[in-house]
Amino acid sequence: MRRVFHARDERWVAWLFLLPNFLGFAVFTAGPVLFSLIVSFSNWNLQRTIPFQWIGVENYIELVHDQQFWLYFINTLYLMLGMPVAIAGSLALAILLSQRLRGIVLYRTLFYLPSITSGVALMILWKALYNPDFGPINAAINAVSQALGLDVQAPQWLLSTANLLGLDVEQVRMTAKQFGLGARDALIIMGIWIAIGGNNMILYLAALTNVPQELIEAAQLDGAGKWSVFRNVTWPQLAPTTFFIVVMSFIGGLQGGFEQARVMTAGGPAGTTTTLTYYIYTKAFEEFQIGYASAISWILFAIIFVVTLVNWKFGAKEISY
Repeated sequence: MRRVFHARDERWVAWLFLLPNFLGFAVFTAGPVLFSLIVSFSNWNLQRTIPFQWIGVENYIELVHDQQFWLYFINTLYLMLGMPVAIAGSLALAILLSQRLRGIVLYRTLFYLPSITSGVALMILWKALYNPDFGPINAAINAVSQALGLDVQAPQWLLSTANLLGLDVEQVRMTAKQFGLGARDALIIMGIWIAIGGNNMILYLAALTNVPQELIEAAQLDGAGKWSVFRNVTWPQLAPTTFFIVVMSFIGGLQGGFEQARVMTAGGPAGTTTTLTYYIYTKAFEEFQIGYASAISWILFAIIFVVTLVNWKFGAKEISY
């Protein structure tokens, strides 16, 4: 009986220690999430220009016909185009940094530094780099074009609505006059630079250390070259890590874009860098349409949930643990 009594006492002590975490989760996470779901069925406006009332699913119906919502959804997807390049770059860099060379720890630290640097500081730096008048990037482009005798017009970067797919500014369509390099492409390039040496690289480094060396040695003894060893031995062993990175990258990509838009472009030019998260911010804290912003948030959650399910359904089949 004493053992049972002491075990119960220990459980109560454990619950007491866990209680602050549960309370914090309920008050600051679960509570606001549930509250936003409830509010999404109302017309709550902090400006009080209209009386508060429950309107059911009218916010969600309005979203379907909201041209801006679809344009910003396209912006969000466009900014995710750099994701495959970033993942492949992280893998290539991890392979290079997994070599047993003198000073390799220093190189790993240098490549990872951008990830621990303040995001706002990096964005301000890149904003200066992209300056069309005195930025180093355009200065280099102009210098190379003059040296080669080419008549190349340097992009306007953050001031341009052009993009590599020729997406129109006002409608969900492609138009020839919009082809080029612009603000969206500038954000993609910056994102790739930041992501290549980031957490994905660390995950791949950890995964590479777990690849059985006996499999690599056996393949080499059978006459396999470096590419054959990577394709048939190393890459299959990295499949679980790659799957995890792809899933998290999709989630991060759909949720991302706010900081870049807020710091570098204010969502411009002409809304070309406004993503769904930045749209939620503007609707909630600039136009004070809390109900409508909550509806957008839950639509974004639904999109992320569906995309994640699809990734799990089709991606998990290719993985052997």
